[in-house]
Amino acid sequence: MDTATESGRRAGAHAWLAECLALGADAAAARTLGTGRVLLAATMIALGLRGFAFGDFAGTWQRIPIAHLPAHDFFVYATAAVELLTGIGILIPRAAKVSAAAMSIFALLWMVLLKFPAIIAVPGMEATWLGAGEIAVILAGAWVVFAELANRGGKFLSGRNGIRNARLLFVLALPTIGLSHFFYADITAGFVPAWLPWRHGWAYLTGAGDLAAALGILFAVWPRLAAWLEAAMLSVITLLVWLPPLVAHANTGDAWSAFLMSSIIAAGAWVVADSYRGVAWITIGAARA
Repeated sequence: MDTATESGRRAGAHAWLAECLALGADAAAARTLGTGRVLLAATMIALGLRGFAFGDFAGTWQRIPIAHLPAHDFFVYATAAVELLTGIGILIPRAAKVSAAAMSIFALLWMVLLKFPAIIAVPGMEATWLGAGEIAVILAGAWVVFAELANRGGKFLSGRNGIRNARLLFVLALPTIGLSHFFYADITAGFVPAWLPWRHGWAYLTGAGDLAAALGILFAVWPRLAAWLEAAMLSVITLLVWLPPLVAHANTGDAWSAFLMSSIIAAGAWVVADSYRGVAWITIGAARA
């Protein structure tokens, strides 16, 4: 096989995969205010209010890896302000694009500065990848909002290509979440409510669900259904696992951190799911609804 033929095949495969990931991204409905964006805004606003109320970062998700951070209070309230303002901003038509861009940059810095150092230090520990993957889901959601509102002919960040790339980030993030359910099955099972039977089974099932959703979106095998089910699963986990401790300990910052972080990860998934509006639930491949 000559080089030109091999290059052609690779280009063809790349173009096919790009088309799968961009499925439905140019639908007119994509630019309307969807449920995902409202949830993303609400949870980001709540995170900001939580930061102002308790005067600290949101637990391990925003843990600063410095024992004595200079100007600690400044960074706490600056973070809370960014969360609050970007959350409000993506609901306001004139401010939505800029706010979505700011939220995306914020989530990217959050992931790179607070999660990547752990990956570099201990790359063989799945938990370090999990932390980055969870923030990547939030970033994917904010990126989709920006891509829908920005230049529709953008080459990487905006328009159809931006939505495609945000979906790819989402696909790459889901296995880090799903695999953690297998690597840390006992810990995951411990989070399953005691009234549910077969607790380890639920841990494995939800982990498998993350992996299946990633594959469904990547190869456009019922991608809308895959994204919707992933978002729904993350929402159910939030309500079953993190809402009861919040109700019992509503006066503690840690309870709010756990609930709101799980909520905003689910919200990021809902934004990605919303980007498939206009696509049939059982669409396969590059077929259009």
